[in-house]
Amino acid sequence: MKRTLPPLNGLRAFEAAARHMSFTDAADELSVTQAAISHQVRGLEQRLGLKLFVRKNRSLLLSEAGQAYLPAVRAAFDQLNEATEKLLQKDRGGHLTVTTTASFATKWLVPRLGGFQRSNPEIDVRVSTGTGLVDFSREDVDIGIRYGRGQWPNLVAERLVGEDVMPVCAPSLVKGTNPLKKPADLKRFTLLHIGSFPDDWQVWLTAAGIKGIDSSRGVTFDNALVAYQAAMDGLGVALGRAPLVAPDLKAGRLVMPFDYKMSSEFAYYLVYPAEAIRRRKIKAFRDWLMTLAEGAASTAAKAA
Repeated sequence: MKRTLPPLNGLRAFEAAARHMSFTDAADELSVTQAAISHQVRGLEQRLGLKLFVRKNRSLLLSEAGQAYLPAVRAAFDQLNEATEKLLQKDRGGHLTVTTTASFATKWLVPRLGGFQRSNPEIDVRVSTGTGLVDFSREDVDIGIRYGRGQWPNLVAERLVGEDVMPVCAPSLVKGTNPLKKPADLKRFTLLHIGSFPDDWQVWLTAAGIKGIDSSRGVTFDNALVAYQAAMDGLGVALGRAPLVAPDLKAGRLVMPFDYKMSSEFAYYLVYPAEAIRRRKIKAFRDWLMTLAEGAASTAAKAA
């Protein structure tokens, strides 16, 4: 059924003027001029074909029609205000679905997630893992963390974590009678490959100026976490990406046999539709992540 409703601005002007019994005070409340209030009320009266106010001895009074109309208009605004507050309160909390890769979730996001939960206990985070970029308009996802160059159509992309690439291995490989000491020694060790980065070893060896090593040999894994676990178990040497191997390096489960690190043109980006930032829970998560990223960048700059 088609609704025949008067202009909202006219209704707001009428309700505010009737509550204050003053066009001037109504104008102050609504941040418009007194002339605008007068114009909006007059337009509403013309639409209704009824006078809503009468002036008597410089006083503003409600007409009989205004007195009859005001309770319903006020109740409608009260109901709208209550519904809006409930909606905003719900958006402050509830579920927040974050999509990212399993490796980044395991090694970077999850170890830090407790900080967000402590600051925002009303928000229940759901972490969804996968390698594909989701369709935010069709899938139940609020925000994502993706790996790439920062260019995804119709999405805001904010750089979160950059990366260096460097060989990592178990501590046992750099000890003993035949240890891994210099890059040329890699020819004696198994190279561990990650299927999604098939050229990593060739690129790293070229950048490091190492020749005479067949970069294609070794064992290949379709998951970075499995490759790093194999390295921890002493199976061979993997090329670690700094955000993903930092916890294991810090804990001593992995070591860097050489000092050389290769900077990557790729990074992890926070991605979301531009309009999503207006939602409070999404903005809270975004601000928390970017604060972490800024802190990490500052620490890295000081260390350099």
